[in-house]
Amino acid sequence: MDYFLMAVILVICFLLGVVILVQNPKGGGLATGFQGASQFGGVQKTADFLVKATWYLTGALFVLCIVAGVFFGNANDDVGVDESVLPETTLPMTAPVTE
Repeated sequence: MDYFLMAVILVICFLLGVVILVQNPKGGGLATGFQGASQFGGVQKTADFLVKATWYLTGALFVLCIVAGVFFGNANDDVGVDESVLPETTLPMTAPVTE
């Protein structure tokens, strides 16, 4: 299950990177290749698809990262300090008397 979850997160990260890189911050990007079809609304639909894909992939990545944190966070029941590796400390029972 853990390898599958990590693989899905990596695929979503890759797809999210591709979708973001295809977009152009000035409104062009992939939509500029379809300028001839602008009379049919092809440019607007492509831009809407890229924006929706970005939001859906981001939401899926957020949810899967939280699921992975819960799933992997509870994998180790032994939480705390291993006291066998700590040095022995001895404190005097009474303070030395100095006169």
